Amino acid sequence: MAIWLKPAILEEINARSADTAVAHLGIEITEVGDDYLVGRVPVDHRTKQPFGLLHGGVSVVLAETLGSIAAFHASPEGHLAVGLDINANHLRAVRSGWVTGTARPVHIGRTTQVWQIDMVDERGQMNCVSRITMAILPPKD
Repeated sequence: MAIWLKPAILEEINARSADTAVAHLGIEITEVGDDYLVGRVPVDHRTKQPFGLLHGGVSVVLAETLGSIAAFHASPEGHLAVGLDINANHLRAVRSGWVTGTARPVHIGRTTQVWQIDMVDERGQMNCVSRITMAILPPKD
């Protein structure tokens, strides 16, 4: 059973990212499942640190992007989702290709949500795991 309370249409999700940091880094959402969201980021000149590795901050941007989009769509109509806290454990360096993240809910509550984002390289090896806590804000009058 789908957890989405708002329509989660792939084309519309990606269109909302035009002219943002998400688009600048080449992040794209690739799949919406019943209870998960998948996106990826290229490991290229935009996303590498000076030593040729995927910048750890870019992994965090991917995680926050996926967690924020997922929380928004898993919240009631009119509500917004904003980040409260995020952490990331960088497990393995990535030098090229794509890193793909999958966001799954840990907790979906009325005022907060917690999402875990697992990131893997093109060989399927885990390179980062992140957890984000989101505040769910009701509509303003």
